[in-house]
Amino acid sequence: MIEDIQKRALHRTRILEGQLRGLGKMIEGEEYCMDIITQSRAIQRSLESLNRLLLENHLRTHVTHMFESGGEDREQAVEELLRAFNFDGKA
Repeated sequence: MIEDIQKRALHRTRILEGQLRGLGKMIEGEEYCMDIITQSRAIQRSLESLNRLLLENHLRTHVTHMFESGGEDREQAVEELLRAFNFDGKA
């Protein structure tokens, strides 16, 4: 993994851990539903941010290598990306 991306991904993961703990406390404390939903949506955005970092790393490392190799490796890279974004027709 690219060092800078790894560092940022781990930081994002720690933030997510805190957000999830906070969400659990909100649910336990029976806080206002809309506040819980707001926190849940913030967690979803944080997960998307993490996914973008992981995708960037994958594109800059594995996919680049797979495309350079060509043939079956290239096709595998295309299939993986389609599957990652649910463009392969499977749920």
